[in-house]
Amino acid sequence: MNKSIEARLAALGVRISDVDERFILGSGHGGQKLQKTSSCVWLRHRLTGVESRCQRERSQSANREVAWMELCVKLEERQRAERAKQIDEREHARRRNRPKSRGQKIRMIQSKKHRAGIKAQRGRPDRD
Repeated sequence: MNKSIEARLAALGVRISDVDERFILGSGHGGQKLQKTSSCVWLRHRLTGVESRCQRERSQSANREVAWMELCVKLEERQRAERAKQIDEREHARRRNRPKSRGQKIRMIQSKKHRAGIKAQRGRPDRD
């Protein structure tokens, strides 16, 4: 396996033993070579369920390299999305809990006074 792929997996905290690797028969156009040899590579990371499958090349080793690269890209994207979600949640909590500005307080009080005036005009129903 390529050293750059191993380095990317190590940076992600993924062990190679956590990945299932299978060589399966390809499908689609390609003739006898594709249908008789197991040149299609299927990878699945057990912990996250992320899958990668490649049958672009005729060579099993070339497909294996491409599948590992695709798996790294998918795992990196997943990690990036999780990090972005955590940052969004932190920012949401920060905005929710920050104190109101002076202008916001004035507008809120004006709105409440206006609403109270509308309610005061309602009155009680007459009992006849």
